[in-house]
Amino acid sequence: MPEYVQVQVAIDDRAKAAELARSAVSARLAACAQIVGPVTSTYRWKGQVETAEEFLVLVKTTRERSVELVDHIRREHPYETPEIISLPVEGGLDAYLHWIDEETGPGGEARETGG
Repeated sequence: MPEYVQVQVAIDDRAKAAELARSAVSARLAACAQIVGPVTSTYRWKGQVETAEEFLVLVKTTRERSVELVDHIRREHPYETPEIISLPVEGGLDAYLHWIDEETGPGGEARETGG
């Protein structure tokens, strides 16, 4: 059974988040991408403490496709150093995990699911 990951990305604009989500799914690098937010992020950047409103994009894929997905996100993301974190999926509904396989594999077959 393939392994699965959720890739988490923060971005400063809802429209950019939606485009990033759509482009990843359209390229079959992800089965699903959810946009959460806005969230308030506080971080240190170039010696200053900053606070910004951002949106989280939670992207589901296989470990096999995750390197290509991260490369895609990096190319499309406007930040100099974007948050891109891959978290292993330790379990899940078998039918949902199978759907991720179908949607990220060659010639994936569309099937309705809840994301």
